[in-house]
Amino acid sequence: MSHCLWSLPHWLGQKGFLWLLHVVGSAPPAAKRMLRLIQSRVMLPGWRRECWTKSLAKADFRLPTPSYVPADGSTKYSAPSEPATPSFVTNIFCGHLSAENIFPFPSALSQEQEQSLKAMVGPLARFFEEVNDAAANEELGSIEEDTLAGLKKMGCFGLQVPEQLGGLGLSNTQYARLVEVLGTHDLGVGIILGAHQSIGLKGLLLFGTQSQKEKYLPRLARGENYAAYCLTEASSGSNAASLQTVAECSPCGSFYTLSGSKMWISNGGTADIFTVFARTPIKDVTTGEVKDPISAFVVERGFGGVSSGPPEKKMGIRCSNTAEVHFDGVKVPAENLLGGLGQGFKVAMDILNNGRFGMASALAGTMRGVLGKAVQHAANRKQFGSSLASFGAIQEKLARMAMLLYVTEAMAYVLSANLDSKVANYKLEAAISKIFASEAAWSVTDEVIQVLGAMGYMKDTGVERVLRDLRVFRIFEGTNDILRLYVALTGIEHAEKELQGLQKLRLGPEALCKEVGRRAMRKVGIPTGLTLQGMVHPELEESAALVTKAIDLFGEAIETLLLTHGSAVADKQFHLKRVADSAIDIYAMTVTLSRASRTLSLGQPTAQHEKLLCQTWCREASQRVRTSLREATSSKGEESFASMKLISDALVKNGGAVAAHPLGF
Repeated sequence: MSHCLWSLPHWLGQKGFLWLLHVVGSAPPAAKRMLRLIQSRVMLPGWRRECWTKSLAKADFRLPTPSYVPADGSTKYSAPSEPATPSFVTNIFCGHLSAENIFPFPSALSQEQEQSLKAMVGPLARFFEEVNDAAANEELGSIEEDTLAGLKKMGCFGLQVPEQLGGLGLSNTQYARLVEVLGTHDLGVGIILGAHQSIGLKGLLLFGTQSQKEKYLPRLARGENYAAYCLTEASSGSNAASLQTVAECSPCGSFYTLSGSKMWISNGGTADIFTVFARTPIKDVTTGEVKDPISAFVVERGFGGVSSGPPEKKMGIRCSNTAEVHFDGVKVPAENLLGGLGQGFKVAMDILNNGRFGMASALAGTMRGVLGKAVQHAANRKQFGSSLASFGAIQEKLARMAMLLYVTEAMAYVLSANLDSKVANYKLEAAISKIFASEAAWSVTDEVIQVLGAMGYMKDTGVERVLRDLRVFRIFEGTNDILRLYVALTGIEHAEKELQGLQKLRLGPEALCKEVGRRAMRKVGIPTGLTLQGMVHPELEESAALVTKAIDLFGEAIETLLLTHGSAVADKQFHLKRVADSAIDIYAMTVTLSRASRTLSLGQPTAQHEKLLCQTWCREASQRVRTSLREATSSKGEESFASMKLISDALVKNGGAVAAHPLGF
């Protein structure tokens, strides 16, 4: 591929070559360097050399500079380059920039919603400070009665259930802010409420018929019944499509007989209403072939045949009930089919995608809470005659914690606002937010314990409980390892479709040469003209340039992987992990830029501090992107991956560590 750039004038032909000069001639200033670079590397015969030189001299390489409009926090900017989907993350896999859902920093709250939200946040925070006892809940293995009664009274079991059905009818952004309060004070209670409404009853909200909603949502909103989401089975953890639970339709078609078991179900032992996923055998009357697509059902414990195992003994979130749920010949009315026959996998994935934004906001609350403890301790604790906060090692820890919190909050509220604005494609952004928030919260809390020292390790401070509670967030609702593969493979599939379209030459001469020129520039590391100018605050333009450069590098790396490995790239998990890490970092940089730009444009008191957070994050993240992409595409990376495979294979074959003990026995 690398030699193709220098042979462009030869294989394009006269007409195609003139088009290339025209297109590149209207590109950014850096394109001029590319033309000179190509000119210096090739010997152009006859007409080609003459037209190259003339076009280079005449080309207008100036790029118009759009104005930044900061007065009211809104920004006008030019359209991104040819987005095929509104998803920012999906587009970067093709080297495209589609940032309309990120800039300016979105907010979907009306003035009335904002005022009502403010009226709820304070009382809820005070309730958790004065009434709820997280340590007591953990010892009890459930929520204390006073806390439970208060949560029901405040409507916390029906935050997003429509008001006409007994809930508070909150938007996604309002819900995110209240869940953040839960995450600050008690993740165990947060899991109970989250399992109930983020996933347990979410299927009814998204796919339920009006009669289903009217029947179940009022009592769920009042907290009279708990809800649970039943997907995971012993043989189908991350591979949800392999589940074995079966729901067979009766000959009369009036009910389904449900049989099977689900495991590790949050609220599994306490719930009365379950969203259950099962295979539904269907016989083709013409061919006699039997298919068994997955369907979703609303199942009541009261139907009979529903039982739960004992509560699981867990590392953390001990006040939340986790148990197996067994369905033994349960008769489920046909009207309880949710989302249509055979639509269960879509229902399951849409519920998870829609619920992940709440996890990011909850964990942002957790980080904000524990960070405060670290800062207070560092400021007040004296060692060697100085406060801990004066030592560079502690300063670095606090700064990194602050950056992780800042990025997580930006992700959470960009995503919730996008959901409220009915953005069509947000699944990769949702997955990234879950991955980032769960890992950031773990890192922050671990470092808080380090700053606190032995005090942090003790039970009384409560931080060790938070760390134990946090560990599961990297596992449930899609393990981070699987979600990384999901992000990488979904994006690569999109890029592959675009590349196949180009290879079939279904573009006109101008569009074709524009693509050729853009790919040629990316190949030699020259900017392709992507810009965030006019979107970001002028004080952050240097950081914005790091983002666009990273997108160019990312697009080139994805194309290289596709051309090198073809469809076999799906099996290159070493590479895919680094692709996903790069996508996560690029998205994190972008939402952070948006958030800091808004703060700067409004002249808020924290603007300069947020500018520092943004600049430092972007600087370090851009370096990580370079490293990850280099590892994913270089021969050195291939050597390391091959070595790790051999080491792993040897461990598996040996049943454990292979290296001999250093003492020899």
